[in-house]
Amino acid sequence: MSVILWTASLCRPDPGYGGYAFVRRIEGETGAAALKGLAGGERRTSGARMALAGLTEALASLADLPSGQSVTLHFADPALAAELVSADGAYATAEPEAWAAARAAVAACPALSLSPLSTSVPAHGFLAAWADFGLDTAKTRGSFKAAIPKPNLLKFPG
Repeated sequence: MSVILWTASLCRPDPGYGGYAFVRRIEGETGAAALKGLAGGERRTSGARMALAGLTEALASLADLPSGQSVTLHFADPALAAELVSADGAYATAEPEAWAAARAAVAACPALSLSPLSTSVPAHGFLAAWADFGLDTAKTRGSFKAAIPKPNLLKFPG
């Protein structure tokens, strides 16, 4: 069994209000059981924190699966892969706690492949819309995290 994850995040302004979203698909399964997703957001945050939160939440979603799964992560943040391998990069300096949590989540997933997500891919638009929803909800409610409803997930183009 293999798993595909997609993540996207945003922050307006940076620092400011932020949001993130992820979708998880289990290859070989069909329908709603194959998909899981989450959107979230925070006030007074940074783009780095939102990218790392989306990654951490996506990898945490693997907890209900048997260990040792092959996982491919498609991420919209162009700096994410480089930041994860840098011990003293901008994300580690700006968001040390979120960076440490993300690094620990990546280390716990030894069969992880990282792949940038192009803005021209339909999955990017879906995730960006949910990240924007997380941002907007955080503006009115504060920190926010909720599952993406199954009917919406079934429209995921990934």
